[in-house]
Amino acid sequence: MSKKPIVSKLTTKEFISKLNVDYRAVHTRYERLFWQSYMGDHSIDEQFSKAQLARESFRSDEVRYEEVKQRLLKAKGVDAKKLEQWAWFFSKYQTPESVRGIFKQIVSLEKDIHKKMASRSEGYIDPKTKSFVKASRAQMSSMQLTHSDEKVRKACFIAQEELTKTCAAELIELISLRNQYAQALGFEDFYSYKVRTEEDMSKQELFTIFDTIFEKTKYAFTNLRAMEKDLPGLRKPWNRGYLLSGDFTKEADAYFPFEKALERWGRSFNQLGISFHGGTLQLDLLDRAGKYENGFCHWPDLVYFDGKKRVPGSANFTCNAVFGQVGSSERAYNTLFHEGGHAAHLLNTEETEACVNNEYPPASTAWDETQSMFLDTMLSSIEWKTRYALNSDGEAFPYSLFEKEMRKMRPLAPLSMNGIASVMYFERALYEEKNLTEKKLLTIAKSVYRTFTDTEVDSLRLLSIPHIYSWESSCSYHGYGLAELALFQWREYFYKKYGYIVDNKHVGKEMQAMWKYGSAKSFPECVKLATGKKLSPDAFLRNATASVATVLKTTNQRIELTNRAPRSKKPIELHTIIKMVHGKTVVATNKKSFEDMAKTYATWLANQKVTTL
Repeated sequence: MSKKPIVSKLTTKEFISKLNVDYRAVHTRYERLFWQSYMGDHSIDEQFSKAQLARESFRSDEVRYEEVKQRLLKAKGVDAKKLEQWAWFFSKYQTPESVRGIFKQIVSLEKDIHKKMASRSEGYIDPKTKSFVKASRAQMSSMQLTHSDEKVRKACFIAQEELTKTCAAELIELISLRNQYAQALGFEDFYSYKVRTEEDMSKQELFTIFDTIFEKTKYAFTNLRAMEKDLPGLRKPWNRGYLLSGDFTKEADAYFPFEKALERWGRSFNQLGISFHGGTLQLDLLDRAGKYENGFCHWPDLVYFDGKKRVPGSANFTCNAVFGQVGSSERAYNTLFHEGGHAAHLLNTEETEACVNNEYPPASTAWDETQSMFLDTMLSSIEWKTRYALNSDGEAFPYSLFEKEMRKMRPLAPLSMNGIASVMYFERALYEEKNLTEKKLLTIAKSVYRTFTDTEVDSLRLLSIPHIYSWESSCSYHGYGLAELALFQWREYFYKKYGYIVDNKHVGKEMQAMWKYGSAKSFPECVKLATGKKLSPDAFLRNATASVATVLKTTNQRIELTNRAPRSKKPIELHTIIKMVHGKTVVATNKKSFEDMAKTYATWLANQKVTTL
């Protein structure tokens, strides 16, 4: 790439200011259209594609990049730091003119895939009546977990297997285009490109970590086969969830009423001392036709500084709760905490530059996910459940139910990374395949699934993972795996230091101290700063392989310490403006109070229950 002379006559401070203003403009335009499209309005998809290309044009602009580098040669102090961040940012996106046409094809194809999936008919064939029953993927997933009739569970499984092939041909084309793009930049394949861009790791370094984890935990498949003797059909994919945890899911459901989710989320974050730092939130929580089928959080308005004045940002996040369906509510709680953690992370940044205040590279997917997964893991803990999860009679989630589930499920705990790892290994295999055909695609999907589940019946489930169809999230699932390692290392650090996490304001304070960096530091730097140690799988492995006795002892100790923490009766204050929406309809806001918003939303929910399938 030839050097370009500085073309602008701006001072360095003016130049940096203009970079921020221009990038925020293309970012916000893209993100507003992203939300609109992913919430089901595809009338703007042409505008959305243009906005994505405009954003990419800015990020890959070699003229701006060269000017940043030229000015950096003479800059000092604060200006030098800012320019270094912009140089880091632009270095992630430099692409020769020859591949920009490929990127346009990728953007167009991804939009076609998203639209095709959003408009397809979803449902299953009733095994008794042989008639088609309309049901979303989210509904059918819940039914496989909780429905007592194996024939219905299998019918849902078969229907979902067919849905996975909706865009098989398009995915093959997409993989080819992505590989062409990455190879033109000098990478082996698109997976190598993504892991280097997002985590500054080689593909070999990444998979060596997860190869080791698999080798150290695969012994638990023996436990799975032993359990099958008492649970016939356990290794059939439509039975596993039901036979292992279906009863627990049904029993737990009464303690997770969705109409209480908003209030409990707000109270729990408030008790940790989490603040959204004046930012604005928009939440769309219910499943509906045409809506993107996976939870996510994006930031249309980035935090920025007007001189020395900090201007708060905004975040949109979503989940797909099927209100009234057994099991769906607890999963929606999980997503609410997960995406809420994402939102809090980047709305607390104190960095001045837009390029390190968003979730895209140089941001680390792994560190981003560490925040969200830390908070959804807190939610799933028995300490949180016994404190917050109450049924309609005000009775707390019973420890006896936790213990019963623990004694049954603990033999399989070493396999807890396999769900994440299966997606990683599946995508790696796809991008390394030299001549991918539909037959090979389906064979790889079944083979990898079989390796990581020890299933008796093959499944194409890996093709249903929405992340693999999007540029931003494809070949990034390892972020969840690395985050799993980091969050257990962080949890272990907090437990050793404080003894408990739930409702511990010291924990919230330390998390927010890390959030001030936005995405200005690498994943290894963040892990070391947060925990005092380099990233290691050790804490994860200690947790995954702990005995039932050890788990019961430690959880009782943590519950005892958590119960000593004061319970605030003060109004919930998260320092944010919140708008609860359903598509384009505004359902409630916290203009009066958080509690008023939660009550209004709960009242509205009463008319949104699905008919039990």
